[in-house]
Amino acid sequence: MQNFIIKTHQKDTIYSKPHLFILNKGLNSGKPQKEPFTNSFVLLFQTEEDCENLYFVAFSLWKTKFWHQFLIGSVIPFLRLSDFKKEFFIKSKSMMQEHEAHVKHIAALKVLEQQEKHFHDNINLINDMRRVILYRYCNK
Repeated sequence: MQNFIIKTHQKDTIYSKPHLFILNKGLNSGKPQKEPFTNSFVLLFQTEEDCENLYFVAFSLWKTKFWHQFLIGSVIPFLRLSDFKKEFFIKSKSMMQEHEAHVKHIAALKVLEQQEKHFHDNINLINDMRRVILYRYCNK
């Protein structure tokens, strides 16, 4: 099992070790990202491989709305650091228990992420072409 440190991210802090950020406020709590959020936890790792593996574990938990059951607060829901630490460690350990299946799932998620990026790029190109055609049509 990988060793990692989970703590609250402080603004303008620069981390030398591989890391990822987890949003801790709002209905998107648990969302992982490589760039810091204003309200986030930071996970620090020893190796880049550990960071990549646990990014996809965190992404899976966020997409399946796993963290919604731990949100507290009446106006702006948030996730407590103690709840996150406890549950993330348990879930990451159980998800990575079957290593071959874990590697296979991560590979599939990476392919899907690349395809999604490719489709977004194509949609942006289509919108740009539409704008150019309409601009030429309107400015005759």
